[in-house]
Amino acid sequence: MAWLLVVVAGLLETGFAVCLKLSHGFTRLWPTIAFCVFALGSFGLLTLALKKLDVGPAYAVWTGIGAAGTAIYGMVFLGDLVSTLKIVSITLVIIGVVGLQLSGSAH
Repeated sequence: MAWLLVVVAGLLETGFAVCLKLSHGFTRLWPTIAFCVFALGSFGLLTLALKKLDVGPAYAVWTGIGAAGTAIYGMVFLGDLVSTLKIVSITLVIIGVVGLQLSGSAH
């Protein structure tokens, strides 16, 4: 259950990163509000998960999901540059996230 919280928190991290971009420096109201909601949710779920998980693997999985998710979202929906190197790099991040999740131990 704790790993599920980390995964959802990582997806919310993607949401807050995208909303941060869409807020244009906190000058747009709704993306700014969404950023706050996603950020609080992400940090809150990560905090709950850390009660049962080691901090290193959990944090790495959380940031990996957020980084990969944000990069993919940017390429698909925001017109970010797509390249073979970027795709390979995101794939390596995802492989690392899976490996860390599998290596993480619950107390």
